[in-house]
Amino acid sequence: MNKKVLIVGLGLIGSSLALCIKKEHPLVTIIGIDSLEKSEMFALKRQIINQRGESFELAAEQADVIFLCTPVKSMLKQLKTLGQLSLKEGVIISDVGSTKLEIIETAEQAGLKTFIGGHPMAGSHKSGVTAADENLFENAYYILTEPKLKAQSQVDELQRLLKGTRAKFVVLTPEEHDQITGMLSHLPHIIAAGLVNQSKVFNEEHPRSRQLAAGGFRDITRIASSDPQMWTDILLSNKAALLDLMTIWQTEMEQVVSWLKTENTEAIYQFFYEAKETRNQMPVHKEGAIPAFHDLFVDVPDVPGVIAEITGLLGKAKLSLINLKILETREDIYGILQLTFKREEDLKKAKEYIERETNYLCYEK
Repeated sequence: MNKKVLIVGLGLIGSSLALCIKKEHPLVTIIGIDSLEKSEMFALKRQIINQRGESFELAAEQADVIFLCTPVKSMLKQLKTLGQLSLKEGVIISDVGSTKLEIIETAEQAGLKTFIGGHPMAGSHKSGVTAADENLFENAYYILTEPKLKAQSQVDELQRLLKGTRAKFVVLTPEEHDQITGMLSHLPHIIAAGLVNQSKVFNEEHPRSRQLAAGGFRDITRIASSDPQMWTDILLSNKAALLDLMTIWQTEMEQVVSWLKTENTEAIYQFFYEAKETRNQMPVHKEGAIPAFHDLFVDVPDVPGVIAEITGLLGKAKLSLINLKILETREDIYGILQLTFKREEDLKKAKEYIERETNYLCYEK
């Protein structure tokens, strides 16, 4: 495949896509554009891209494929600009946005007939071009949408170009995409942010709560650390679906309030029972709407140097940690070391290596 691919936005997703495309299609010329010159220079120096674009307009007119990897609001402006340019015949334009309907409607209004919406459901605790990772999308779902379902040849061509991502492609309508991601990703981010903001006010009245929040509370609100500008754009872009979902959520919480007031034991029990049963049926360690992390728990003795021993072993195995946390350590008993990995494959390797080199018990939950 000997094509020119333009990637607009060299953040985590855009730069990782560039690496995946180059690995599978070395003859492809990748042109990179970013609002930050230092990101372009870094990508060029590290050979993530082949060349910098002189301008968005000139680079777009040269490209056979264009990926828009910028925030949603910037993307909408770029689509309108693309509609006014003399693009190549049959140029494929795609994006990586977390919402689809508004983007696709804008592309249609701009006359971009070969636009195919895209959303790779992958992410990282890191951001920016320096976090580029050719394994970022492995086994993750990569949703493709296109408005009339008439451009199957272009969809197939786009999947061939993205083969190096090793992602699992799914084709959805824009409406279905926005409803699903609204439920499984956008609403949980709103709830997590709300919990954290409520805890901030609570902490002012109960200062010790900040210390106690370092455990499970921090884990269930981890997604609240996401980029606020990105999530502002996502909420406004997926407004219709989220208003419906938030109304349903508020109604359910009002029911819980009512059950508490009336001490409706049976209803409260059923509420938690149904949640438990539903969650237990969910796939374990599968990439979904919210990027998954994989936790390995190691029983370790409370002795000096044990953490350095474990991290040293992981270093020898060339395995990278996302997070490390001590769940419990007391004198004369075993504590629990929680090791968090981005990939399930890394977790398996770590478990095998630690059990081979030590007598510590390792397990997953």
